[in-house]
Amino acid sequence: MADTIKGTNAAPAPMPGAPELLFGSYNVHKGVGSDMRRDPQRTVSVLREIGADIVALQEVDRRFGAREGVLDLQALHAATGLRPVSLSDRLGHSAHGWHGNLLLVRGAEVEQARAITLPGLEPRGAIVADLRIGGLPLRIIATHLGLLHQSRLMQAQFLAREVEEAAGRPVIVMGDLNEWRLGVGCSLMPLRRGLRAVKRSAATVPSFPARLPMLPLDRIIASKPAELIGIEPHDTKLARAASDHLPIKARIRLRQ
Repeated sequence: MADTIKGTNAAPAPMPGAPELLFGSYNVHKGVGSDMRRDPQRTVSVLREIGADIVALQEVDRRFGAREGVLDLQALHAATGLRPVSLSDRLGHSAHGWHGNLLLVRGAEVEQARAITLPGLEPRGAIVADLRIGGLPLRIIATHLGLLHQSRLMQAQFLAREVEEAAGRPVIVMGDLNEWRLGVGCSLMPLRRGLRAVKRSAATVPSFPARLPMLPLDRIIASKPAELIGIEPHDTKLARAASDHLPIKARIRLRQ
């Protein structure tokens, strides 16, 4: 079910010493598993299984009230070495992230990170973070797009501008994009066109529902000169139980 999309030009030979990193995206469903039990420790255990260097999480906060975060971030760091990217303008004092989005990194220098609000009928947002890893610049856009097609279309147009304004940095877009279509009816076309302008590589893999994954709702898309080497769902017994989505993971090589 993988649909691979690459730029028209052949990829250049790997730069000696070019860092190759593991990226992940995971809708954790507020710690509630497919058995309807809330067990955030399972989420931490799944992230430990994945072993990614950079992870975009969705639905890390409760939906109502003070929107408290559901994870133990200290336990998460102890288990995985991942730390959250700090947002000064996040949603609520008890929340982990921004509209449920949390970006975790290991071994990366965070130059700046912004929380942005996306257009649409539902409250949705994204994190835009400019990083340096091994001295190489990188922009990460971590997001969770809306359920409605028209909202996703507007959100994709909005995020395409963040891609265009990356000032030459390769861009990695990660998250639950809530889109399963791959052709002309795909609501992500404005974002895909924006990434095409800087050349991009992407693939889709099924991630939802976790117990019998069929739909590629979760995506990791890389713009050149970053090279997407491979992508797959993290499909383990624990991952199938810990959320209604499977995590996905992608190996990406950064280049000058």
